[in-house]
Parts: sequence; C-alpha cells; structure tokens
Amino acid sequence: MYFVYIIESSSSGKWYYGYTRDLIQRLESHNAGKNISTAGRGPWSYIFQRPFASDKEALSFENYLKKSRNKHYLRTKFSAYFTKAGL
Repeated sequence: MYFVYIIESSSSGKWYYGYTRDLIQRLESHNAGKNISTAGRGPWSYIFQRPFASDKEALSFENYLKKSRNKHYLRTKFSAYFTKAGL
C-alpha cells in the first residue's frame, strides 16, 4: 500500500506533497529535518492521506496534486481524504 499525503507547516501554513509506504516514518523524517524541502520550516502534520495499491498510481496522483496547487479546489474535490484540521 502506498499513500499520497499533504503535510502542512504549523509555522508558515505551507503545504508539502509527497508519497510513501510508511506514513509514520515519513512524518518523523520531515520533522527531524531530513528532507531538504521541509527542513527548518516545521513542525509538520498530516492534513491529507489517500491510499493507492501501486507506486505508479500514487506517483501519478502526487504529480496531479503538485500541478493543481489550488488549495480551495483540492479541499473541495478531495474533501474525503482531508483531516478535519486540513479542511
């Protein structure tokens, strides 16, 4: 199982889009500063998680999200996958 996720920085409100097989480890990695794109801008928390059966499907959907970049559109169209904090 693969997951596409969006995390949000509580300090800046910025979003980061990604995909992983291990949601717990991935968030710990972001918050520990091990990812150049998110280091020093956290703490981060999940606001969106959507499961996929394959890495190909997950990567395709992650790219779709990155191209969309419209927070209102994404929150509306995929509201079932957002946490209450992300809505």
